[in-house]
Amino acid sequence: MPRRLLKKIMPDHKKIREHKHLRCFGTLLHNPALWHMNRHSVAKAFAVGLFFAWVPVPFQMVLAAGGAILFHANLPLSIVLVWLTNPLTMPPMFYGAYKLGAWLLGEELQHFEMELSFAWLQHEMSLIWAPFLIGCLVLGIVSALLGFFGIQIAWRRMVVKRWRKRHLRHGRLS
Repeated sequence: MPRRLLKKIMPDHKKIREHKHLRCFGTLLHNPALWHMNRHSVAKAFAVGLFFAWVPVPFQMVLAAGGAILFHANLPLSIVLVWLTNPLTMPPMFYGAYKLGAWLLGEELQHFEMELSFAWLQHEMSLIWAPFLIGCLVLGIVSALLGFFGIQIAWRRMVVKRWRKRHLRHGRLS
């Protein structure tokens, strides 16, 4: 796995510990397991981050940090992965979640015109909340599983590839 690349893009430990929304975790952020970059901590971070990316609430980073603490996942990576949902990606991701949820529940898709207002959001969510949340939950679980097992497999393949390459150079591979 490209550990060096991940370390380059990860936020600084001190910066995360001092983040105003993460201070609520206090000394839990000092757990060394939250900062390790190994196959298991990275795979768990992908699961946590990708799951919480589909949770349609503000402060997903705080939820991801709590999940990272709970599962001893890499904290910075868990937090970075929730940024998959941002103002550009949210509309297509959440519309897809709604469509999936409606399909799973056997409901007709509701036609609506997009409007940026709290009243519109409240009215539309009262109509589509069940399929929307079911779709988000299913996509969150599927993303978490694919992320976890995908990282486990990719990391393992990379280790085997490096092992073989190292042993071929020294003529020790049987």
